[in-house]
Amino acid sequence: MDKEFVQIIEKVRAYLYKNGIDGFSFEKMKDFGVSPSDVSKFVNSVEELVEKILEYERKSFESIFLQYNFEGQNAIDILFIVSQEINDRFEDVTPSITMELENHFPEVYKKHMADRMEFIFDKIQINIQKGIDQGMYRDDLSCEMVGRMYLSRLEDMHNPELYPPERFKFGTIYDTMIDEFVKSIGTEGGISYYRQRKQLLGVLSFGR
Repeated sequence: MDKEFVQIIEKVRAYLYKNGIDGFSFEKMKDFGVSPSDVSKFVNSVEELVEKILEYERKSFESIFLQYNFEGQNAIDILFIVSQEINDRFEDVTPSITMELENHFPEVYKKHMADRMEFIFDKIQINIQKGIDQGMYRDDLSCEMVGRMYLSRLEDMHNPELYPPERFKFGTIYDTMIDEFVKSIGTEGGISYYRQRKQLLGVLSFGR
């Protein structure tokens, strides 16, 4: 994406995740220093802008797998790295704004989620097979079935009726989900390794 457009997207994204989508317009962008004419160089409507924001979020998530070379790494360590990156990059994502975008732009949101889930499904199956080969995960698992269970849990995370945004932070929900996920598929050695790494990372991140 064009660097100027990325800067606009980041400003709009920060505004939307703080104030919501209701009443938002190109003119509203003047409130946080963005000229409507600058936005019009890249998109023609709020719907198209939201589509680009969601695309930006997908690309940001996918870039985690380009930034890190996961070849030869422990499957559980990969989960920790991805989890931390998600917390750092998407700490302001809440179920409430997710539902707003889905309600206002259902087709855009539907395509976004389909593309996002397809990418995640591919990566989690690779992780599961890697974990099985390394003895971290049980060898009686179906990569496809466990992958679909993982996607189901991700979808639940964005349900505000299950996790009211005023009570649960996205990062906390995700960390808890990963904790239960590893415990449900890990071998005795894998779970032991997971607990040791979690304790170590907790100490290293203390005070951050």
